[in-house]
Amino acid sequence: MIDVIQIGLSGILLAAGSFFFFVGGLGLMRMPDVFTRMHAGSIADTAGAGLMLAGMMVAAGIGFVSVKLVVILGIILFTSPIATHALAQAALHAGVEPILSGKGKRGTAGSKTPASRKTASKTRRRGPSRKAKEASQ
Repeated sequence: MIDVIQIGLSGILLAAGSFFFFVGGLGLMRMPDVFTRMHAGSIADTAGAGLMLAGMMVAAGIGFVSVKLVVILGIILFTSPIATHALAQAALHAGVEPILSGKGKRGTAGSKTPASRKTASKTRRRGPSRKAKEASQ
């Protein structure tokens, strides 16, 4: 009876982790800009890996394998958000601006017209244009 509960709980955790990975993959394809894509990927990576590792720990039982899985989980829980934050900072430093919704903000997340996307992509750059750089050199 305990084995059935252990296998069932393990299966539920593995399925939930797989669901998070799937939804994160959809988020990477569907989100409008690099920051929301990073957010979707980071949440899905951390939650999906955490749930899948928890399912593996339940399936493995108490032992050395579970200790290894806890160490891997700890590493993922610390490194994944830090890596996402570093990527977001690098994108901001490179001049990529987030698409914000609301009045007074640059662009809206819901605009689907090609003209507004073209205008938004031109306003994402910071600093002098290429022509200005070439003229100054």
